Amino acid sequence: MMDSLLFTALICFLAGMGAGLGTGFAGMSAAAVITPILVTFLKIEPYEAVGIALASDVLASGISAYEYGKHKNLDIKNGLVMMACVLLFTLIGSWISSMVSGGTMGTLSVFMTLILGIKFIVKPVMTTKEAMAAVSAKKRTLQSIFCGVFIGFICGFVGAGGGMMMLLILTGVLGYELKTAVGTSVFIMAFTALTGAVSHFAIDGAPNWTVLILCVVFTLLWARIAARFANKATPKVLNRAVGVILVILGIAVLGFELFT
Repeated sequence: MMDSLLFTALICFLAGMGAGLGTGFAGMSAAAVITPILVTFLKIEPYEAVGIALASDVLASGISAYEYGKHKNLDIKNGLVMMACVLLFTLIGSWISSMVSGGTMGTLSVFMTLILGIKFIVKPVMTTKEAMAAVSAKKRTLQSIFCGVFIGFICGFVGAGGGMMMLLILTGVLGYELKTAVGTSVFIMAFTALTGAVSHFAIDGAPNWTVLILCVVFTLLWARIAARFANKATPKVLNRAVGVILVILGIAVLGFELFT
């Protein structure tokens, strides 16, 4: 019994560490890390594992958003606009997906994590807040609406990729400075994860409480550590840190999918 509990705690610690670092550094969804680990090593049902991962994401993203907001690296106004569009069109995309063919973007999401990680290492995002401020408020709002619609629909239709897609769109399309992009991403993810977690538990019932509590605590701990470091790091160091974290997590998750 004790050995089993220690093994569970160890697996949850590793899952929480990976998810927390990914969330705090890069706004990555905890589900991309926690779900395959819980399914592979603790034999938890995939649907329940996703619910636990989303619940872990709520506080981790929330504390990360707080840290980024405290250092003025968070665009709340446009984040709220994008979040509303993401939530609405995730439901629409999910509804349309249910009437077409099934399928997820799990493997594609992992490859996107790897490619994005390499991109941050090779070609870092060096946009400044001054450059961001040069974009008119009207244009930024319209961009947030269109991008939120796109992200939400894709995530609802294929079932994955939200955190990475948001980071890619915020830095590559909207021209956000990296810290503000991550801060805004985790701000949005806190609410989307809460919606997803409540939905999962309402449908599937109560999860394994031991695993849930351990994952929430460890993910929260490492997300806080990562977010604090990220907000104090220089843009160059942060780009490299984000890139390395994404590459490592991408390779790890890909390994789980290929060899299990």
